[in-house]
Amino acid sequence: MNSKAVAVPAGKDRFDENTQMVFGVFPLATKVSSKDTDGAVYIFEHAEMPKGGPPRHYHHHQDEWFYIVKGEFAFEVGDEKYRMGPGDSLLAPRKIAHVWANAGDTPGTLLIALNPAGTFEAFMHEATKLASPPSPEAAQQLFSAHGMEVVGPPLFVD
Repeated sequence: MNSKAVAVPAGKDRFDENTQMVFGVFPLATKVSSKDTDGAVYIFEHAEMPKGGPPRHYHHHQDEWFYIVKGEFAFEVGDEKYRMGPGDSLLAPRKIAHVWANAGDTPGTLLIALNPAGTFEAFMHEATKLASPPSPEAAQQLFSAHGMEVVGPPLFVD
């Protein structure tokens, strides 16, 4: 855990890494590492991401919070559906299936926090090693290795 403040400039990653792409599609910039908080929280940004999102899934041990910085996003958490824009936020509780996608015609930006962090940061870094979205079987294996279950396809947005 850090004993000093952690400042991350706009457009930068916590570790000053070049922009990495999750599944070759979603830009990833860590803002607060789980290493900074002794595993309490992990915060990252998907800046200027294209239309689409991850498969429907749930976390066994983490709550996931979303804050829309830019664009229009669609979310489904359990049976509830939301269309959200800049300044809106949403909490997806652990063990509840959820899915989200940039539903706008322009790139969007999300700030996302996981509490507790678990191995989600490691999951994201493994996902940046993939040049394209994985097959459903490979996605299930990757998600499962980090305490999540894939329970459906990505959210369709036209």
